[in-house]
Amino acid sequence: MSQATQSPAHSKYDVVIIGGGIMGASTAWFLTDEPDFNGRVLVIERDTTLEFASTTHTNSCVRQQFSTELNVRISQFTAEFVHSLRDRMGGDERVPELRIQSFGYMYLAADEGFADTLRANQTIQHAAGAATQLLTPDQIKAAYPFYTVDDIVLGSINTVNEGYFDGSTVNTWWRRQAIERGVEWLQNEVVAITRTGDQIESVTLASGDIISCGQLVNASGPRGARTAAMAGLTLPIEPRKRYSWVVKADQPLDRPLPLTIDPSGVHVRENGGGTYQVGAHSDIDPAADFDDFAMDPDIWMDKVWPAIAHRIPAFEAVRIQAEWTGHYAMNTFDHNAVHGPHPEVRNFLFINGFSGHGLQQSPAMGRGMAEWITHGAYQTLDLSEFGYDRLMHNRPIHERAVI
Repeated sequence: MSQATQSPAHSKYDVVIIGGGIMGASTAWFLTDEPDFNGRVLVIERDTTLEFASTTHTNSCVRQQFSTELNVRISQFTAEFVHSLRDRMGGDERVPELRIQSFGYMYLAADEGFADTLRANQTIQHAAGAATQLLTPDQIKAAYPFYTVDDIVLGSINTVNEGYFDGSTVNTWWRRQAIERGVEWLQNEVVAITRTGDQIESVTLASGDIISCGQLVNASGPRGARTAAMAGLTLPIEPRKRYSWVVKADQPLDRPLPLTIDPSGVHVRENGGGTYQVGAHSDIDPAADFDDFAMDPDIWMDKVWPAIAHRIPAFEAVRIQAEWTGHYAMNTFDHNAVHGPHPEVRNFLFINGFSGHGLQQSPAMGRGMAEWITHGAYQTLDLSEFGYDRLMHNRPIHERAVI
């Protein structure tokens, strides 16, 4: 069975996961892969097509160029997981063999302040085993002649396990195998959560069904704050609009284009076949309505195209082939994940606020959530740094590498 149902088969589950995107799917699958877990799991997703989900609108890239060791190691596990996907899924021959297209991320610094940040980040990345290289403008030009570098003082790139991977296939197989292993996938919507003191008792669905739960996982992406509020909890998560375009160049570049983060904030990467994917957000970046996926009618001509045409003159002549708007689940506190149990309501678990890093962090985050549910503690990577208590005590994680 690999399809969602609309009515729950049971009135009580050991684990209820609100949200069937990449984080919900990862958590569900890793629970089925835990030898010590034998509970009943229900995933509730309001739209199982994921048409407007952050999962669907992702760049589907992974990088190790973060400024905290934990974020680097999370990405390293993603690379390991992607490269061993079939083996991790029991050698199932239906599961494709995947690889990362390691064209790398190219951070470009236009001033010494950001150059110093790149240097500090490289020290952390190297300590964690990443292969980040710092490049002078001349070195950038030699390796990638298509760039304009007259206004650049330093570049940073890593071409080992950093680039594009097929995240949609990973998500599909997490969901498919989880269902085949007994996880129930429900197309429905949670409209209320019943909490008694420090315990979540049940969720109420739009269909009227009331479902008791042992553990409740908030994996509802940009709607994470609304889900938390149903339990009387606060969470600094809001949807932020992110715009994407696929363009075809009249003169394709002669080598793969790294995911280039321009000082303007615009980024562009290799897409294949002479096409490139471009991303940006408005300079004024307010919270968006959950259902607002309208494009900004002016941002392409006013900001995006001038930026990429300046950085890569070959992009003065490009044609837009597709465009869309997606939502980041933005953690306005510190742009990092909130993961694990609420300190007081211990059976309410967060896997929220990835601020654009979600798909690339989903293997480690789902594994960590499954470990916590099963053992009451992390068993592999210690993700407690992302705990909710840092919000309560005003201890932000200072991640300097946010796109």
